[in-house]
Amino acid sequence: MAVSGTSSTPARRSHRRIHAAVDAVLDVAAQKHAGSLLDIVHAVGESRGRPVIVAVDDLAPGVWGQRREYEDHDEIILARSLPSEARTLAHELGHVVFRHPGTAAEGAAVAADDDLIAYMLRGEEPAEAQATPDEDLELQEWEAEAFAARLLQRLGQLNKRHSLRPLLRYDEALG
Repeated sequence: MAVSGTSSTPARRSHRRIHAAVDAVLDVAAQKHAGSLLDIVHAVGESRGRPVIVAVDDLAPGVWGQRREYEDHDEIILARSLPSEARTLAHELGHVVFRHPGTAAEGAAVAADDDLIAYMLRGEEPAEAQATPDEDLELQEWEAEAFAARLLQRLGQLNKRHSLRPLLRYDEALG
């Protein structure tokens, strides 16, 4: 997807794409009357015709969650001790929604070089501006993290309003 960006943001990153994905997920959640993040995950799976199973398991050190894609379903595996289960679940749901290919846990841990760690922790861009073999992985992680942040933000608003309906866009409300 080629989207124009600023000089400090790679052209393929699109907040519009993130917002559209979150809107679509919340629309599905409203249609399915999903009341929790776990219900939303299951509603997304149902709407795609590919169930999403959520499980807790031991993962490699430094890996908090993992998306596994099978022929007929997806799995989201969460590590046993997480600082934020909701954040990790929403992040992995982002990978499902954007149909990112799964990554082996060992590969995900090895790929966390200093620049990627700085980006994930502080939002800083990697030192190298040129395209690297890890660019696709970085974009996927950015999309999943941006999706999780926006979804949880919107769900925080939902909890205050006790309904998915007020978050529908104005034009949808008018028909």
